[in-house]
Amino acid sequence: MKFSLAKQVLLDGLNRVAGVVSTRPNMPILSNVLIEAADGELKLTTTNMELTIQAKVPAQVETPGAFTLPARKLQSIVREMRDGEVNVEQKGNTVTVQCNRAKFKLYGLVAEEFPQLPAFKEAREFEVPQAMLNKGLRYTEFAISNDDSRYVLNGIYTSFQDGKLTLVATDGRRLALFENELEFPESQQVSFILRSRAVAELYRLLGDAGNVQVKVSSTQVSFDLGDTLLTAKLIEGNYPNYRQVIPSRYNERIMLPAQDLNEAVRRVSLLAAEKKNTVLFHITPGVMEVQSGSADVGEANEEVPIDYNGRELTITFNADYVLSPLKAVGENEVSIDLIDASSPGVMRVADEFLYVLMPMHS
Repeated sequence: MKFSLAKQVLLDGLNRVAGVVSTRPNMPILSNVLIEAADGELKLTTTNMELTIQAKVPAQVETPGAFTLPARKLQSIVREMRDGEVNVEQKGNTVTVQCNRAKFKLYGLVAEEFPQLPAFKEAREFEVPQAMLNKGLRYTEFAISNDDSRYVLNGIYTSFQDGKLTLVATDGRRLALFENELEFPESQQVSFILRSRAVAELYRLLGDAGNVQVKVSSTQVSFDLGDTLLTAKLIEGNYPNYRQVIPSRYNERIMLPAQDLNEAVRRVSLLAAEKKNTVLFHITPGVMEVQSGSADVGEANEEVPIDYNGRELTITFNADYVLSPLKAVGENEVSIDLIDASSPGVMRVADEFLYVLMPMHS
């Protein structure tokens, strides 16, 4: 195997795949990146057996071949090189990597030891705009549970049903739901749970242009972005009925810019009691007063103008749980639906985002 390519092109490819490499794998080959050189391109593949990423980059291939090298070590070497052309040549179990006046020799393992990519036979297929999936993950990933005792909540419930893409995450105290219309054949309908590690890597790889090809089998899912392919094992189990925790009614609706509330809560929460981190919202017509305080530090409050003409109401929420969705939705206008001080509140953005949050009780 012998090839050459620009340093930055190689580094970009390695950066795309390095995130799944384990520092302490149970098999030595899982520390390596599989490098396949042929037909004017390199395929760089890494896996931890639950998650696999393959990136394609253009290269001048003089001698086709395949070999594996320590992924993080190769990434570090290429990162530290000066800009220029990187020349790579394999002889036996030794690979020489040279750029400008720097030269490295690395020892690797044969490609045959590397796990094969999963096959997707009789898979259901979908085409999703990257921008849509990107937004959907941003609107939901923060609500994923990290409680291992409820394993099915350690990911995002993903549904292709009734002409819609639906993404749901919950940790039992809050629930985030993203929904958008998407055309696909009714025969392809499916739902699955995408594990949190896959969510993080996919979100990192997605852009705002082009489409992503999604293939779903009974145990695996793949996302093909053209120059990058991510495959992941699915979480097995039944996701709880999330619809039943969404309040079917509300007594009061408040409208305001998400950014205004985000900034006010962020400032006021600086003096919130550390253990509970609660922020109180006192709502009257036209004004929401955000308050916090602790006996040993002090108090803070800020008034936020709102579009509201209902009754006076006071409710308390965890500050971090309020800030997470506000940060995700950016400059959008949000509506907040409330029943009373002890019932869940619901934040909405248009028809695509819904967030249910349980109030805090003293």
